[in-house]
Amino acid sequence: MKKILVVDHEPFSRTVLQDILGGEYQVFAAATGAEAMALARRQTPDLILLDLDTPEDDRAALCTRLKETQTTRYIPLILLSSCSQKQEILDGFYAGADDYLTKPLCASETLARIDAHLRTRDDFADLEKEDLLMLLELSEIISVTRNPKRILAIIVEKVAAALKVSRCSVIALNDTGELMVKASSDLPPNLEIKIDLEKYPEIEKAWRTQRPVVLQDIHRDPLMAPVRMRLQGLPDQAILVVPIIKKQNVIGTFFLRTAAIGSGGISGRVFTLCQLVANISGNALENGIVFEAMQSKKKLLEELAFRDSLTGLYNHQHFHTRFEEEFSRAQRYALPLSCVFADIDGFKTINDRFGHITGDVVLKQIGRRIERMLRKSDLAARYGGEEFAVLLPNTTEQGARDFADRLRTEIGALAIQQLKGERVSISVGAATWQDGNTTTYTQLLHLADNAMYVEKQAKKGQGR
Repeated sequence: MKKILVVDHEPFSRTVLQDILGGEYQVFAAATGAEAMALARRQTPDLILLDLDTPEDDRAALCTRLKETQTTRYIPLILLSSCSQKQEILDGFYAGADDYLTKPLCASETLARIDAHLRTRDDFADLEKEDLLMLLELSEIISVTRNPKRILAIIVEKVAAALKVSRCSVIALNDTGELMVKASSDLPPNLEIKIDLEKYPEIEKAWRTQRPVVLQDIHRDPLMAPVRMRLQGLPDQAILVVPIIKKQNVIGTFFLRTAAIGSGGISGRVFTLCQLVANISGNALENGIVFEAMQSKKKLLEELAFRDSLTGLYNHQHFHTRFEEEFSRAQRYALPLSCVFADIDGFKTINDRFGHITGDVVLKQIGRRIERMLRKSDLAARYGGEEFAVLLPNTTEQGARDFADRLRTEIGALAIQQLKGERVSISVGAATWQDGNTTTYTQLLHLADNAMYVEKQAKKGQGR
């Protein structure tokens, strides 16, 4: 088992990382630069994660010593940073860091990026000379291609030809939870078709775990039991599904799905080659989609740093920044400022009964509905989990109450197909700054949060 050294002075953060990595790697943790250096010498880790919130002296000294010491200089070093630590990231790269991940960490992307850095020559042992040439050619072609659809067509064409498999497809989940074949070696170019996720348990598992799924015999594998009747007569024997993970808030969730005929199954060569293609594809898709979007929105890259990847609303950090600005403005000009806080009722039950994919669809639909209710001056954010917050500048207490009432009605009227007729409800709280009733924006936020909590408790008391 490969070894990872985690350097973070916060015990809770170390525990979170150990939970993410513990099932895959042997994890060692250090709170200071000195502890980290001693562990690095003693354990010789395969990779080091360094949190940029580690005190600056420890951080700078550790980066320098790691890259100057013969036994540790070639160990991959990944920085963990918040969006605001741009200069610290640059300083880390100058000191020899290899990559960075943005907090809060996404477990699937963290594991995928670590996997990419830990690949060694042994991982390429199954590849043939033609495979390496194909990877080089694929990388060169798609690195200069800016059209995402063309990138996908090139991927499936090259993989199907190199591996001589019966089918190679790239599949994506759209915003409403529908599964779309974006490109396939057995379909005409530019043709996209919708398929039912319930009929593809191997893709559902890859989506849920964000890890590759290998089925060597689809006619006998227990995972395919619910769709066994559909498989009768299909020539495919084996299936490999590899998630394409790269900045998920940019490219969405894509899968490279390869089906093979015959008793050979998914060989080590096929598995390795498809993983490498998925990594190359992630970078190319990100570049292509960003380039395409920037034609209509020059500030896309800046916006992405402020947006929640699932709902498209602003994220927790940006909400606090804007709230503080608007609170100062309200104080300066003696204008009312309202905040509305909302929480989905029984969201855990939705996830437990209908699955996390449906839970994500619910969050997206609510996010869209909230956004449609906003004025140009308003701002909405996914505050965390199933919580949403809305900032209403120049809005009185009555205006905030009216908005909260409309929000309850709008969400209650949502008809979400995956819930099979059941409705979603939310608990809402509102608070307004006026005439100096609070001295900080956080106090106003807490008032709205508390009002929401009171409503939620009242519902529980009524058995709702």
